[in-house]
Parts: sequence; structure tokens; C-alpha cells
Amino acid sequence: MSSASPASSRAHYQVTFAVLALGVAAYALLQSLVTPVLATVGAELHASQSSVTWVMTAYLLSASIFTPIMGRLGDMIGKEKVFVATLGALAVGSLLAALAGSLPLMIVARVIQGVGGGVLPLSFGIIRDEFPREKVTGAVGIIASLTAVGAGLGIVLAGPIVSSLNWHWLFWIPMVLTAIAAVAALLFVPESPVRSEGRISWLPALLLSAWLVCFLVALSEAPDWGWGSFKVIGLLVLAVVLAALWVVAEQRSAAPLIDMAMMRQKAVWTNNLVALLVGVGMYATFAFLPEFVQSPAQAGYGFEASITHSGLMLLPNTVTMFVISILAGGLAARFGGKALVVAGCAVASVGLFIIAFAHGQQWEIYVATGVLGIGIGAAFSAMSGLIVAAVPPEQTGVASGMNANIRTIGGSIGSALMASVVTSHVTASGFPKESGYTAGFAMLAVGMVIAAFAGLLIPALRTRPSTSDHDAPHPEMGLVAAGTLVGDESE
Repeated sequence: MSSASPASSRAHYQVTFAVLALGVAAYALLQSLVTPVLATVGAELHASQSSVTWVMTAYLLSASIFTPIMGRLGDMIGKEKVFVATLGALAVGSLLAALAGSLPLMIVARVIQGVGGGVLPLSFGIIRDEFPREKVTGAVGIIASLTAVGAGLGIVLAGPIVSSLNWHWLFWIPMVLTAIAAVAALLFVPESPVRSEGRISWLPALLLSAWLVCFLVALSEAPDWGWGSFKVIGLLVLAVVLAALWVVAEQRSAAPLIDMAMMRQKAVWTNNLVALLVGVGMYATFAFLPEFVQSPAQAGYGFEASITHSGLMLLPNTVTMFVISILAGGLAARFGGKALVVAGCAVASVGLFIIAFAHGQQWEIYVATGVLGIGIGAAFSAMSGLIVAAVPPEQTGVASGMNANIRTIGGSIGSALMASVVTSHVTASGFPKESGYTAGFAMLAVGMVIAAFAGLLIPALRTRPSTSDHDAPHPEMGLVAAGTLVGDESE
């Protein structure tokens, strides 16, 4: 491990935080800006409805693959260097997407943008390296919540941007933000003092990419191909086989991309399980609630909302999520991160149950999305802090990257399951029946209830005894000097 630079030569941690927040916000916007206007983009690019979905699928696939890889590279060669490179890839991908005149070029651009998934694990690692110990949990919580806040804000802003300008600006704006963040990171974010020796083992990386591609393509295409189709079942079986080979390759590798011993730690796998279930509910809601409220009167439900109006119905989610992320550090210090995860998932389930069974009036949607934001914001903030506390500093990038990655996979699962439930029954006029949406949102609510019970399995943070006052963790933080949880290694 290399030694840190003198404190006087390093940027103030608040400056570093501002740069990290800008980069993460730009990445988060790109997650959702396109979702409400996918049909408009498809029409402009002369793509069919089924083909244009690859604009989203390609992005999710790329982010799922590159998130842990970029986190590992940051741990090895320096988080600041890789953070700048990641933002550069986001800017280049956004530029190509803004200029795209065909679907293939747009898909290539989205794949490049997916490299931006690395901003999350890299940001968490930089925070742990640079921030005072008592500030780490709060900062990690805010950055984690920014991903969800940005995703919600993207849905809110998409309508006004397209109406006032055109769909190309859905990429021009994030490109400018990302370019500014890249330059600021180069100038102001200090280089990491913490490194892990080793190299990228490309066989595990290839197998990880292969099974994620098979798995996510199967889930994304299942609503069109049919869950019982040979192609979907074949891809799912292949994904399981490749995933098993990936685990074996990681265990045998001298320099594993993801440490399987780390993934087996109870504090890690329990948080990852909760992340998967929260991702299912959050991303599926972002994808299908705008569609529900935009439904015309002849469907028998919905509010005939415009793209802009449907985005405003999700605005309470964005606001409450941001507010709770600011308060999460203090709440976690007082009640514990585990309690915050459990409470957050339980509150989020209430919001989803309201959407499922009380959606006849617009005010009910506003209340429900506000409640949902409180729950998801609390759970996201606390989970990220718990993951950072559970692993050694040199594994922060990989562990937090995998946690973020699992949320993305959860989002793909949730969107695919929701699509299957919603479209299983269609009215004579060709619209999904209201009962499909009710069943779908109820399914997501039950998933959040399960996530709350899964949160009960998360071990309570306990600090190691320290040999010196300098190494002792802040009493409110639960972070230990070595970055692990006592009694967790063997579980």
C-alpha cells in the first residue's frame, strides 16, 4: 500500500465530494432520461418497438459488465485515474448518442455509456480514502441515493427537454455535465493512497460478461419471446452454466476480479440480496408507472398524462429520496444501518401497495411516490455504508461495484417480470387491463416486504478492539480500521 500525500497537498474533501456528486448525477440521469421517450427516439431512428428496447438493454448489459471491472481497475491502478477515464467514456458515449442517426450507432453509444457504471464503486472508494472517518457513512449514503434521485429526476426532465428542444438534448446535457466533471476530477480529486496489487484475470472477466449477457438478454426479451420459449430457457440455462464456470474460475484465479470469499461474508451477501430486491421494485416502478398514468381514457384507467405530467408524478419520489439521503448518515448513527435498511424497505412497500390498490386519483400517486422515495432513499444510503464498512479498503471498489451491479440486475429482473404480468391480459382495445398493473405493483410491493425480512439477516456492526487511539473508529460510525466486520469472515 502506498502512503498518502501530505494533507496540505490534497484537495479538501468537500471539493472532492462535489466533483464525485456531479459525475454520479450525470451517470444517473443517463439511466432514465430515455425511458419515457423511448417511442419518440425509436420513431426518429426508424426502429421498431421491439428493436428500440435495445437502447435500454445495451446500456444495462454494458453497465452490468463494466461496473465491477472498473472498480477492480481503480483498486489496482488508482481510483482517480480510472474515475476520470470512466467519465471520459460517458462523455464520448453521450456525444455519439446525441449525433446518432441510426439504431446501430445509438446502441454502440449506449454500450460505451455503460462503462460509466464504474463511477459508483470508484466514488465510494475515493470517499473512503479521502474523507474523515466520521464523514464517510453520510457521504457514501448521499452518493448512493444520487443514483436513484438522478434516475427519478431523469424521468421528470425528459418531457420538458424533448418538448422545448429535441431528444438529442437528452444526451447533450449529460455530455456537458460529464465533461465538466472529468476536467474537475483531473484537477481536484487526489490520487488514491490505497492500492491492491495484482492484475485483471481476463477469463473470469469474460465469463462474467458472458453469463450476464445471456441472463439479461433472456429477461429483456422474455416478454416478446415468451417465458417458455426455447430461446429464453436456453439462454437462462446457459447463463447458469457460465455463472458456475465463472465462480470456479474466480476461485482458482491468482488475481480474482471478485473475491468469492468476500462475497460469502454475511455482511456482503445479505446486503447484496437486499440490493437485488430493492432494484427489482425501484427500476420496474420507474419504467411502468409513467406508462400507467399516460394511459388514455379508453383504457379505463390512468390519467392521459403527458410525458411531462407523468414525470411530475414521480417528482415527490425524487425530492423525498434526496432529503432522506442527507439525513441518512445521522439516522444510521443513531439507529444503525441495519435498522435503516429494514425500515426503508418496509416504507417502500407501503408506497407500492398504495400504487397497486389506490390509484384512482392523482393525489394518491403523488403520495405513493413520495412514500416510495423515503423508503428507497433510506435503504440505498444505509446499504452502501454497510458494504463499505464490511470490506478492507483495497476491496471497496469491487464490493460496492458489485452491490450497485446487483441493483441493476434486479432492475432488469423487475422490468421483465412486470412486463410479463402487465401484458398477460389485454383489453379489446389493445391496452393492458388495469388488473395487470394492480397485480404487477402488488408483486413489487411483496418483493419489498421480502427485502425488509432479508435486511434482518444483515449482521450488526461491531468494531474491533484497537491498539491505538489513532486507529480507533468513530464511535457513531461502526466502521472498523481494517474495514471488516468482527465475526463476519467465517460466515
